[in-house]
Amino acid sequence: MNVDWIAVDWGTTHLRLWLMAADGSVLDARHSDRGMGALTPSDYEPALLALCEDVLGQGPVPVIVCGMAGARQGWAEAPYTNVPCTPPDAQTALQVPTQDSRLQVHILPGVSQRSPADVMRGEETQIKGVIATQDGFDGIACLPGTHTKWAHLSAGEIVSFQTFMTGELFALLSRQSVLRHSVAADGWDDVAFADAVDAAISRPQAIAARLFGLRAEALLDGLDGATARARLSGLLIGIELAAAKPYWLGQQVAVIGAAASADAYQTALTAQGVPVLRLDPTEMTLAGLCAAHAELERT
Repeated sequence: MNVDWIAVDWGTTHLRLWLMAADGSVLDARHSDRGMGALTPSDYEPALLALCEDVLGQGPVPVIVCGMAGARQGWAEAPYTNVPCTPPDAQTALQVPTQDSRLQVHILPGVSQRSPADVMRGEETQIKGVIATQDGFDGIACLPGTHTKWAHLSAGEIVSFQTFMTGELFALLSRQSVLRHSVAADGWDDVAFADAVDAAISRPQAIAARLFGLRAEALLDGLDGATARARLSGLLIGIELAAAKPYWLGQQVAVIGAAASADAYQTALTAQGVPVLRLDPTEMTLAGLCAAHAELERT
């Protein structure tokens, strides 16, 4: 296998790697569960080699890494780039010394914002992919997840962004709060979700009462667990949309996320009359890494 370079997305729980040809095509995709949360700094190089040592040859092979490998608790801290900025490129990447001379590792930095204080690591590479693949895109990138990001993009730059802990709040409330007795682990109700989004946007200040209402309705009226799940999601996404309104109002929004969460955000935004462009998160990550590699080739 004639590997020209290696693209890596190093998350908290998983490591994803693509073996790349010189023409930018993917020769092979590999993954493991050796994410940042399971590693010490000395573990990173062996974890990487375990997935690619068989194709390294004589080297050196450039390795472009995004994500949590550059966090303070990661392989080596890649300092944040402050907004407004273009998404981090190869010139701002941190080159990490390796014991194996066949590896030439470059870790892309994250992006930070001073006021209001905010940070992202990994999402900036997906945003780089949006800019690289959507010619002239000027609007908002919404990246649903545990910590959902909203980023204003203009003239190829990240102008500002904001993070919402909506996914984490949903997990905590549905699994560890009193609502765990009422919210099913799966299932869905489209009407309940849409009604909850509208209710939360119109009266976000009533969220705490509406949340307990899920428990009360389950006890008194036998509220179905799947309906409760959809309503909980709608309430939380609804208050997020209420707070993020300056980002999406009158804008085109590119939603980049896993199918289930991205579907929910697309439904909620479309109901508000927002034009939504759906983009695949893996494709955007890889496109961002490819753009960073192209910059490295030009240096």
